[in-house]
Amino acid sequence: MIKPLKCLLVATLLQCIGVQAQELEAIQLYSQDELVMLIRENTHLQRVKADDCQLVLDIEARADIMQLPVYQFLYGDMLAYGVCVPRNIERGWDLMLQSASQGLPEGLEQVGRYYHIGRFVQPDIDNAIVYLREASALGNLKAQLRLAQILVNGDGSPQDFEQSYRWLHHAVTADTNVHQQITRLLAQLAKKMPARVVANAKRPVK
Repeated sequence: MIKPLKCLLVATLLQCIGVQAQELEAIQLYSQDELVMLIRENTHLQRVKADDCQLVLDIEARADIMQLPVYQFLYGDMLAYGVCVPRNIERGWDLMLQSASQGLPEGLEQVGRYYHIGRFVQPDIDNAIVYLREASALGNLKAQLRLAQILVNGDGSPQDFEQSYRWLHHAVTADTNVHQQITRLLAQLAKKMPARVVANAKRPVK
């Protein structure tokens, strides 16, 4: 009777292992478009943790070997905050800079934000403006809003006023709070420019 019981236990264990393996395989690696949306919503690190850190090796490979900018930023942020990996701020920052240098708008925006608020690096308004301007030119609304606020606060160059106004004037959003923020910033930027410059910034973008 012992042998059949032992076989039953082994079979049950193998079945449990099979179920666990199926559960592990059920988590798919994020597509680049999906990951971009997660970064835009600033939920990328929460998603990695919610997936029980099972995709770390795949993320690392796509960041270090394939050098995909969206994965470079994700893995860099994971390292900087110590999410699912040992914390390594220097390496994480380097990966985020690589992501930004490849022109990922979300990477540019977040690096600019980190320079602006002094996260991981010393506050550097000049560098913040450089990265935020690049992200803004690529249509990143968060960057456009932050850059406009920086200009309204008196930092940056007056040469950026018109372009900043143009980006926000032609921005499209369904978020009521963001719409109100845009309206406020436009009014503040308009006070810093001649009426003819404001009128020119409102012209349709060709």
